[in-house]
Amino acid sequence: MEPRSLVAAIDQGTTSSRCILFDRSGSVVASHQLEHEQITPRPGWVEHDPDEIVERVRACVRIALRESGADAGALAAVGISDQRETTVVWDRRSGRPVHNAIVWQDTRTAEAAERLAAAGPGGMDRFRARTGLPISTYSSALKIAWILEAGGPERRAAAEAGDLLFGTVDSWLIWKLTGGSRGGVHVIDVTNASRTMLMDLETLAWDPGLLAAVDVPAAMLPAIRSSSEVYGEGVGDLEGVPIAGDLGDQQAALFGQACFESGAVKCTYGTGCFMLLHTGERPVHSSHGLITTVAARLGDGPATYALEGSVAVAGSLIQWLRDQLGIIGDASEVEALARSVPDSGDVVFVPAFSGLFAPHWRSDARGVIAGLTRYATRAHIARAALEATAYQVQELGVAMVADLDAPLPPELRVDGGMIRNEFLMQFQADILGRPVVAPRIAETSALGAAYAAGLAVGFWPDLDALRAMDRSARRWEPAMDEAERAAGIARWHKGVERTLGWVDHPG
Repeated sequence: MEPRSLVAAIDQGTTSSRCILFDRSGSVVASHQLEHEQITPRPGWVEHDPDEIVERVRACVRIALRESGADAGALAAVGISDQRETTVVWDRRSGRPVHNAIVWQDTRTAEAAERLAAAGPGGMDRFRARTGLPISTYSSALKIAWILEAGGPERRAAAEAGDLLFGTVDSWLIWKLTGGSRGGVHVIDVTNASRTMLMDLETLAWDPGLLAAVDVPAAMLPAIRSSSEVYGEGVGDLEGVPIAGDLGDQQAALFGQACFESGAVKCTYGTGCFMLLHTGERPVHSSHGLITTVAARLGDGPATYALEGSVAVAGSLIQWLRDQLGIIGDASEVEALARSVPDSGDVVFVPAFSGLFAPHWRSDARGVIAGLTRYATRAHIARAALEATAYQVQELGVAMVADLDAPLPPELRVDGGMIRNEFLMQFQADILGRPVVAPRIAETSALGAAYAAGLAVGFWPDLDALRAMDRSARRWEPAMDEAERAAGIARWHKGVERTLGWVDHPG
């Protein structure tokens, strides 16, 4: 393998980590993926072992390199995409986490979110003008505060002294991969920083007022950097390789879909479901339940922004059907089971396992399966589970149209593991009433991270080179009549109403 002929992408997701090696044409040369444990100590709590994540990432890198017949010398750069809001706090000297990572889906901070919203004008939108985010269990800030509080006064004192460090998973990985306690680089890119509820969207800097409001010490925060620059060099299996790209997974997918200009929209179907609409070099603030986020920043260039709709449960619902309900033995079986019935039999499945995210933002909601009769079978439940993802995406599209007072683009670009499900993609086109288009590489979060890293080191010269590699592989056209579409959407809204107010004190 020629030196510096590949770019590696580390795609660290909610349920698994993977390493994918790309060549100059953007084609996959080798890939390896490993799952990690989902730790659920209480209802609504979701944790990961940060050390296990690092171990699995390193194993994926080693195996992908071995399968490609290459070593670190073949790598021009490494890019990272990550699960964004998931929060890690660790000891600077020992390099050990002080607590399991608190995952973005976790709802233990619901009461803290309510108190924070009530403590100032604007309620849950109190900080939206500065951060683009509502106050919720989703962002990192309250997770940091919870970890510090759980450790008592000594832990907080260590954080104030800078002896404890905070990072989203990208920050944790970069620190570990560049040496850890022996000189690791403590950074976070602007896309991930924009998900903490601690960064000002306009200045792209940590905001002292926000830090004070949530009681997070500035000394534990990483340096905010762009999404495409050399942060440091790898050690071990990545010895001497520049770590040069870093984006939150959904922003990485937007970048990997070549959505570089205002108006482009994509939706990623993974553990959750995330729809992003590029709004250019200005943040557009939502009044319809969406998030305003940084889309990317390349080197010293201006930041670009996006509107985002986030759905907590999509692919993880299929895992739940397999692992908790036991109605399928493998996730691949769900499509055939759903197709075995002509419709959902009036069953609606609203998977508000972590409350409802955009556009509702209701942490008091919990999942329901409604419309059950003795006619309903496991096939109807499986079909309703797949339909749930499509209906949630349709809600996000409606909110985006309302915020922009303009129609969505004529087609929706899609990516992620669930787009292999032909039934879901056709149903999505039907419910949206517009074509759905998939790229040749489904895992565009990894591709976007590779693009960012490759641009930083000159592996690809510019965005035009990336545009030239962008091509679609699959297209689904809407085929449902308007009356059937309207009836399905109305039935979905009935189901959503029944989830609300289920718990008095969520968390």
